[in-house]
Amino acid sequence: TCVLSQTDVLRWYHWLMVTEKTPSIRKMSGTGRFMYFAFGSNLLKERLQMANPSATFRCTGRLKDYVMRFGLWAEHVTNQWHGGVAHISFCPGEEVWGVVWSMSDEDRPSLDSQEGVDRGIYSPMEVNVETDDGDVCCRTYQMTGFHVCPPAPQYKQVVCMGAKQHSLPVGYLKKIEAVETNNYSGPSVLDQISLSTVSN
Repeated sequence: TCVLSQTDVLRWYHWLMVTEKTPSIRKMSGTGRFMYFAFGSNLLKERLQMANPSATFRCTGRLKDYVMRFGLWAEHVTNQWHGGVAHISFCPGEEVWGVVWSMSDEDRPSLDSQEGVDRGIYSPMEVNVETDDGDVCCRTYQMTGFHVCPPAPQYKQVVCMGAKQHSLPVGYLKKIEAVETNNYSGPSVLDQISLSTVSN
């Protein structure tokens, strides 16, 4: 658990002010497309493209000073994954690896719907993601509330498959693989995902 001091908050605010004015942070305004940073189940191409066919792989990247955890937006709620899902929160010194997708503006409503924005589950936010080609301004999503909850094995499997599909750092993948699950064994979204083009 990260506890932020007043100094940490001020440093983070300063970083935001600096990066907001930095020319190297690229956006795609006016192109009809936007950048999306995925860190959970949408790491896997087949999962993301189920409802967002325009999603095109751009690169992998790192979100500094954030940590990924698994949980739910409220206590005693259920979801289609039958367990905790990925959430990111500010945590100095940590990092979240993920995939930067280029997506059509036409898919923004479907992505918001998938993330439950209209139901108050996730809230969209802009983050600056470090990539080999420089910093990229991306849309991503943060849970509106957070309660720790272990993921179902199927959800964890999809996240790990996506991490392997895009060759995220081995050490980061091992951290995800080490997460304990709730041992759920029933049907889930995984059953709907086509795995025909995913290498094991």
